[in-house]
Amino acid sequence: MPFIPTAPWTHSAEAWRVAVLAGGTSAERDVSLESGKSVSTALRQAGHQVTVIDPRDVPVASIDWKSFDVAFLALHGTFGEDGEIQQQLDELGVLYTGSGASASRLAFHKLDAKRRFISARLPTPEYAVVPPTVDPFAAMSLAKYVGFPLAVKPEAQGSSLGVSIIEHPSELPMAIERSRQFDEQVLLERAIPGDEWTVPVLDDVALPPIRITTSRPFFNFEAKYQDDETRYDVITDENHVVVRRVQQLSLQACQTLGCRGMSRVDLRVDPQGQAWLLEVNTLPGLTSHSLVPKAAASLGWSMARLCEEMIQSAWQAKVAKERRRA
Repeated sequence: MPFIPTAPWTHSAEAWRVAVLAGGTSAERDVSLESGKSVSTALRQAGHQVTVIDPRDVPVASIDWKSFDVAFLALHGTFGEDGEIQQQLDELGVLYTGSGASASRLAFHKLDAKRRFISARLPTPEYAVVPPTVDPFAAMSLAKYVGFPLAVKPEAQGSSLGVSIIEHPSELPMAIERSRQFDEQVLLERAIPGDEWTVPVLDDVALPPIRITTSRPFFNFEAKYQDDETRYDVITDENHVVVRRVQQLSLQACQTLGCRGMSRVDLRVDPQGQAWLLEVNTLPGLTSHSLVPKAAASLGWSMARLCEEMIQSAWQAKVAKERRRA
């Protein structure tokens, strides 16, 4: 269903005590710190009591969680999006934003997510897996099976780190080695021509999608976080055929993986108008360059309102879970 803005956040007249978890030890640490800064600034300006905690320096189990109402997860990459910290917080009985451990783990591992998409008959590009034991030069038969041009990706990594788009077989060994700097297992995926789209999904509703235009071969780390010329077109026309298509497919992807809270679905739309699922990000970036705040702004939401909606989603999930147990 298209996104219908809800009423402003009204859980409590009191300020919430929020622990913003940011930083961590992954390759996306710097992006996470920027997300944490953006979130904490917005929530403080809205009157909430905010403490920023870096799990790299403070073990999650050692935090006095009785001092907080909710953990806002601004982590990215391993020990953030991979389900590990969610599992720890579940065991500690801590309320937190975003998807649970199982959905986070599924989405972070691209191979597992693609298998779920295929089982659900959702369109996703053809692929092959290069195991850690396979020499990059010996992977040529797998690459030819998928076909060129080819996207070469770490099997579990975010922010497009270690991703290459290659057009010739001679580029394959170097691309695999680049991906293996982030994960020993590598995914070879057919590179879909056309436009890049992303759709933020909050629980069971889709925000306006964003069409991305970059001068680079694809929407890589530099295009996401460093290039000022990258163009983001938020498409708010609900009657736009591609908008309906990518929103519906994004909702199906999140439902298939069991996501909750805020996620962001990345897609390609080919010249024939066919939408293809690439991946689901269960802890999308919340920096000044990030896409979810851009989509929220098109609805008239401030950054504080966006963060409050994400906290409210976590609270509603907790209430629903308690009702099921009753």
